Order: sequence, then C-alpha cells, then structure tokens
Amino acid sequence: MLGLLENITFVSPFFFVLLLLLPLIAWWYNRSYRQRYAPMRMSTLEGLENTQSIRGRLRSLLPILRILSFVALVVALARPQRVLKEEEVVAEGIDISLAMDLSSSMLAQDFQPNRLEVSKRVAADFVGQRQYDRIGLVVFAGEAFTQCPLTTDHLVLNEFLNKLECGILEDGTAIGMGLATAVNRLKDSDSKSKVVILLTDGVNNTGYQSPMLAAKIAKEYNIKVYTIGVGSVGETRAPVSRRSDGKYVLGLVRVEIDEDLLRQIAEMTGGKYYRAVDEQSLEQIYASIDQLEKTKIEVTSFKRYSEEYHHFAFWGILFLLIEVLLRYTVLRAIP
Repeated sequence: MLGLLENITFVSPFFFVLLLLLPLIAWWYNRSYRQRYAPMRMSTLEGLENTQSIRGRLRSLLPILRILSFVALVVALARPQRVLKEEEVVAEGIDISLAMDLSSSMLAQDFQPNRLEVSKRVAADFVGQRQYDRIGLVVFAGEAFTQCPLTTDHLVLNEFLNKLECGILEDGTAIGMGLATAVNRLKDSDSKSKVVILLTDGVNNTGYQSPMLAAKIAKEYNIKVYTIGVGSVGETRAPVSRRSDGKYVLGLVRVEIDEDLLRQIAEMTGGKYYRAVDEQSLEQIYASIDQLEKTKIEVTSFKRYSEEYHHFAFWGILFLLIEVLLRYTVLRAIP
C-alpha cells in the first residue's frame, strides 16, 4: 500500500487531522476492554505459562486491524491523486555536416594516440549533445564521399565515426572536395540553420574543386562553415611513407596547416576558424560551436491526475470487514 503514495498529492489534506484521534481511540479501546473483561486474581501463574491459545493470539490483532482500517479510510477522505506529467517537445533542429580529414597525416602522434582517434572521440561527444539535430558525415583525403547522410539516428552515425581509418581513400588533402561534398548534402535542406564543421590538419594539395569556390557555393545556400585546424606547433612524428604491407612508416615532419585558407572559408560563410593544438583545445572548440549553434526547443508541460482514493477505501473496508468477521465468529466472546 506504501507504493501507492508515489507521485501522490491530496485534494483535501485537512482530513489528516482525524489521525489525531488515534490516541483517543486507543484509550477508549483499552478502557472498554478492561470493563468488559474483569481481572481474575490467582495465587500463582506457574501452571499457565506458555498456554496462550491461537484464539488469544488472534484477538490481539483486532485493534491493529481497526486502526489500519481507520488510517486507510482517512487517507481515502483526503482524496489522493496521482500526478501524471506529460511533455510536448517542439524542436527546431539544425542540419550539421561533419567533414573530416582522413589523409595519412591524421595519424600524427602529437595527439594521443593520434589526431584521428582524438578527433573521432571528440566528434562523437559533440554528436551526443545534439539530440534534436540531423547530422551527417563526409570524409575526404585525396577524394571525398558521404560516409553517412543527414540523420537523427545518432547511434548509427557514431558507428560510422568509430570505423573511420586512414588509408580507405586515396591519400592527399582535397579540402575543396570535402567542403563541396558537405555543402551538396545540405543545399536542399529545409532547415533554417545549416552548418558544416570542416576538420583538417593539412594544406589543400589535390582535388579538382577549389576550396574558395566551394565556400562561395556554401554562402549562396546560407550554409555556415566552421573550420578547425588540427595539429601542434613545430614538428611531430607522422607517416612519411607506406610499406607494401600497408603499414605506415613514421618520421619527424613539420606541422603545416593552411590557416589563411581555413580562416577565409569561415569568414566568407559567417562561421569561425579554430586551431586545436591538443586534445583539450579540440574539446573546447566543439563546446564553443555547440554554444554558438543552439537548437530552438519549446517544451510544454501538461499535468493529468488520476483518482487513487478507491485503493485506500478498499483496504480500509477490507480491514474493517476482517476485524468484524473475526470478532463475531472465530473470536466471539461468550458474555
């Protein structure tokens, strides 16, 4: 019966004042019992030890049943109601395309274990914060393609993110093609806000699409581009060649990122350029973008109430019936 009190409010709580009568009821019951059953004086009780019958034990339950009945009926009079809360969420989501560099330089070890693994993890965390947005994934190296179209099924998107690895595309850094592919996925969207987050660690060195032309197309379709340059300053261990078995040979190379190009792309489209020199700064960048691109959410709460007094009335009447039944049948006392 205690489980019934979860999420309960009372329409008439003043009826609980009746519970103050419990001490008076207990006093009256004790007084009437003494008047009805006169004490019998005996010289000794040694022969009566441990001789209480089952009827005697059950009789002690009668006042407990009456008290439980009284309490349950008082709760029923207070008219308990269960609060049933409903929420209606109206979300105006943002369409976001993640364009991620998969060139071999993303295996550089200035991030631990490398730039790609850190970028995947931080991007997955970002996706987890965007509950109502459609998000897609574009990958590029020497070429580009859509890994995952725009979707609200973020579990599927995260599976694609987790499986990303360098070497599945022709090597190189075709920033223009990566951006153009992401823009192509967003241009026909009806969303009021469309965003590309382009992450790269290099210089545009291949591809038939000009990065600035792709940026102009993005501007025409009101697509905002946030660009992120990933890489520390100076030199780091990164792939310098690839063996016949497919494994990369690492060597010390200079970190080169075309920051001017990335800054121009962002400024042209109304976005912003960021530089991530370590894992912490990359996390802060995604957190900053998350704050800048807020999804409009309207939440309307409704409350419904279900009457629960009948449960307590049932138990109150049941306890009373059991008490009366026992008192006038099995536990009936002969005058």
